Formats: sequence, structure tokens, C-alpha cells
Amino acid sequence: MGCKVDTLVDRHGLTVPDSDYESVDEYLVTRWTGADGRSADGYKSLTAWFNKRLLRRIYERHGRDTVSIHLEREYETITGEERIERDELAADLATDGLDIEELDDQLISWSTMRHHLKGCLDAEKAPDTATTDWQSNTVSMAKERTAEKARSVLSSLDSTGRLPGAEQATVEVQVKLSCPDCSVRVPFENAMERGFVCEAHTHSDVEDDAEASVPERLRNDLSVVALPLGLTETVQTLLLDQPYLVETVACSLL
Repeated sequence: MGCKVDTLVDRHGLTVPDSDYESVDEYLVTRWTGADGRSADGYKSLTAWFNKRLLRRIYERHGRDTVSIHLEREYETITGEERIERDELAADLATDGLDIEELDDQLISWSTMRHHLKGCLDAEKAPDTATTDWQSNTVSMAKERTAEKARSVLSSLDSTGRLPGAEQATVEVQVKLSCPDCSVRVPFENAMERGFVCEAHTHSDVEDDAEASVPERLRNDLSVVALPLGLTETVQTLLLDQPYLVETVACSLL
């Protein structure tokens, strides 16, 4: 029995508009691996492509407008969190005999796409070393910037007498990654060396972070930062402007 992707392709007769590809599976594997010479697509972009092809086919069968700009907007509404817009779209879809919840249930997640590529199609691709190095450098730069901010604040706290001796403190910044499914927590460097955060739950891939912006990667990667006692909120705000994103551990003054 095939996975959800296979079922949807067969049920709706999904095809690829580009004649260079004979099937949806060929397109997905080629674009994921970059075998056609173009930059490879990640799970998220391929998931969005598949879902929009599916939505277009369903719309066509119900005589609904499939102009790209409308399809894009309605896809974002169906998968989004804006309740008012979603309720309005639900009412409009109903006039064409479509149920927004049923549509949403048919759309696939990026983890389903990952399973289809790796599990069903046995697709493989070489790691993007350049991207991996760039990501590691980004985290290293974030750690150094945090340390610099901390040392600056320490100096100020020491000079004003709010934290005597703070300027002599040793600042240690550490980034740890936590598994979303269990209590496993490992240093970023260890995870990069091993190629995974948690061996038992390896559904979060590096390439998905590569598609995000730098602030998004920081939100995903920075789970623990060790800072000098008394500097938690100040340094978090200076670096990320969103203090709640970072869990802090105080370190002692020397």
C-alpha cells in the first residue's frame, strides 16, 4: 500500500506541467536532488508545490478559479492561522461544493514528503557541505556576538556598582539543541558532527533550516545559552530582541 502522496497522485491523476518529467515522482526526486543541474529544492518547497498542484486539480474539478495569484492566496489561507480569513474562504468554498477542512486534511506535511522521498522512493542526495559550513559559521558568529554583548554589559554593571567585579567574569556561551519529541539535549557542535540531534527522532533535517532566514534559524537552533549571572534579559534583548526565545544558564563570577 502506497503512502499518502501515492494515494493522492492516483486519486486525482496529478501530473507535472513540465514535459521534461514523466511523473510526479520523477519531478520530486529530480528537484530534491538537483539532478537537473538547478539548485535543489527542500522538503518544504516541494511540499508546497505538491499541495498547490493538488489544490489546482480539485478546484478544476469543481469549476473554481485556478489563476495562480488566487490559488497562492487561498492555499496560504487554508494552511494559515488567520481565523477570520479562513472562515470567509470556507464560506466561499462551500458555494463550489468544497469543504475547507476536508481540503486541509488532504494536504500533506513536509514530513510526509520526506518519508515519500526517502522511504517510498529510496531517494538520496549528497549533503550540501557549503550550506552546512555556512550554518555552522552563523551559529559561531551568534555565539561570539552574544559574548561580546555580555562583556559590554558586564563592564557597565561593574562601573555603576550594580554588579561589583562583573567585568572580571568569564563569559561562556553555549548553544544546545533539544529534541522536540523527548528529553535529549546536545551541544550544537556534537549534533553537527553526528548528523542528528536525536537518533530516535531524526525527522528534523538540516536542509529545512537552510530554507529559513537567519532569525528563523536562530529561533530553531538556539535552545540554551549560558550567560553571566544577572545578564539574562539584557543580553537576550540586545541580541535577539525576543527574550523568550532563549533558555539561559547562569555562570559564576571569577
